[in-house]
Amino acid sequence: MDVVVNGKTYEVPEGASLADLIVQLGLRGVPMVAEVDGVIVPREDWAAWLLQDGARVELVRFVGGG
Repeated sequence: MDVVVNGKTYEVPEGASLADLIVQLGLRGVPMVAEVDGVIVPREDWAAWLLQDGARVELVRFVGGG
């Protein structure tokens, strides 16, 4: 199935969770906020949040600096 992440389409397996997607993208452990179809998903819910075909995901990473 396909999901759109920050405007780019990715193929993920049926039944994939938000956590699975983040691992697939190589972003495990990266500080970020995740939003799926307009809903901010708490980090503790990522593994249980199953993605649907056509889901729109926004991943916003934290950047430090000064």
